[in-house]
Amino acid sequence: MLKRTLTTAAILCLLPVSVPIASAIDSANAPDVNMYEIGQTVLKIGLIDGVSPDDAIDAMNSKAVELNMKLVGHQDVSGELEARGLESPRLEIFQFCRPEDAVKMVRFNTIYAAYMPCAISLVEDNDGRFWLEMLNLDMIINAYELPQELQAIAITINGEMLSIITAGATGNF
Repeated sequence: MLKRTLTTAAILCLLPVSVPIASAIDSANAPDVNMYEIGQTVLKIGLIDGVSPDDAIDAMNSKAVELNMKLVGHQDVSGELEARGLESPRLEIFQFCRPEDAVKMVRFNTIYAAYMPCAISLVEDNDGRFWLEMLNLDMIINAYELPQELQAIAITINGEMLSIITAGATGNF
């Protein structure tokens, strides 16, 4: 994994000189800022030939039910834009969660709420090809040390999300 580390002072040096906070930073005590290659933060899988976007959605929803993952949100972004009279390639976002696991993670550290619910996006690219995309949860799991019980939950959720996205891409559930 490509990881670049810059100090806050180094980042502020890239900003215009007129930024007042730059003079207030003590570079010796500045916190480190970690930056990751954006492509490594996302898992992207194309729909196989013969699997329509609607087939993929049906397969994901069916697999989620089988795994006791609740569909807690659905945003039909392209549908909303079309309702406004704007053309858009297809873009839908599906959010899955197991509430009892979510609350355990948030009780440990509220920062995990920012990663919830787990989302899979159905995206049509500029060439008309369809993709399913989700956060690379391995990066989150490996970035922080968790108690054993929460580590097991995170690994299980990651596996289940991989099962859901694979079901969608293959049309198999």
